[in-house]
Amino acid sequence: MAMTGVLRPGHAQLRVLNLEEGVRHYRDVLGMVETGRDAQGRVYLKCWDERDHNSLILREADSAGIDFFAFKVLDKATLDDFDEKLRAYGLETARIPAGELLETGERVRFEIPTGHQIELYAEKTAVGNGLQVLNPPPWTPASEKGVAPVRLDHCLLYGPNVEEVQKIFTEVLGFYLVERVLTPDGDGNAAIWLSCSHKVHDIAFVEHAEPGKLHHLSFMLETWEEVLRAGDILSMNKVPLDIGPTRHGVTRGCTIYAWDPSGNRFETFMGGYQPYPDYEPTTWTFEGLGVGGGLDYPQRKLHETFLTVVS
Repeated sequence: MAMTGVLRPGHAQLRVLNLEEGVRHYRDVLGMVETGRDAQGRVYLKCWDERDHNSLILREADSAGIDFFAFKVLDKATLDDFDEKLRAYGLETARIPAGELLETGERVRFEIPTGHQIELYAEKTAVGNGLQVLNPPPWTPASEKGVAPVRLDHCLLYGPNVEEVQKIFTEVLGFYLVERVLTPDGDGNAAIWLSCSHKVHDIAFVEHAEPGKLHHLSFMLETWEEVLRAGDILSMNKVPLDIGPTRHGVTRGCTIYAWDPSGNRFETFMGGYQPYPDYEPTTWTFEGLGVGGGLDYPQRKLHETFLTVVS
């Protein structure tokens, strides 16, 4: 499919309770590359195979959670066009000047009904992935450090009014619905998975009374063997696990969920099928999320912590 409009997830800013503990976790255990620190004290990281300067920003705070999640758009004209469309839809936008984040151009920020701050931007300094452009080898030494995911893949956010959020993402930003879980009465959506590409999801939402909550950030691995290796590395570093290694029925992804030192959940993820916008969305009943294997296909059960613990 043609890649226009919104291209991909770009960055997330996380709040951590102890900055250096957070840096050690994401840099040394997860294996991300530290790319800078700014005057506000924030630390910037990227996955080894990402080309842009950063995909994760850590900020020390009194509570864990997510400040904002951002998507990269095609170019400056596209950014301006989305700003106009969002305002015409009735959302208030703010223009964050270039340079407020290191090596990042102007951003358009808006709040969605789930209480989350979403950003769009068109420009970020390309620092490369450590490989030459001409006749490159398949990996670098950085890809052997820690878990070593190849990219920030998606996030799952919890908050109210998921139905309205779906309209914003599909009618304004050009995403499409890939999968959904129905509410227990079957009259609405309890959870939705949305894509701006042909990935199985780029962002997902779960209906939740409290706004602005993070369920997880997901980092992509390329094989099931790498997910199992991630489990070993996390265990060797005494990182507390939530679920996994296992497979979802929803998205068909293979996964491990765990918590960083501040209690932010993160995922190491691989697989999933490749949908297109003309595909009919896959629907799961609320019962199917558990006994149907939607959450944990091998065990066919729900996990209480997965459903209730957010930051």
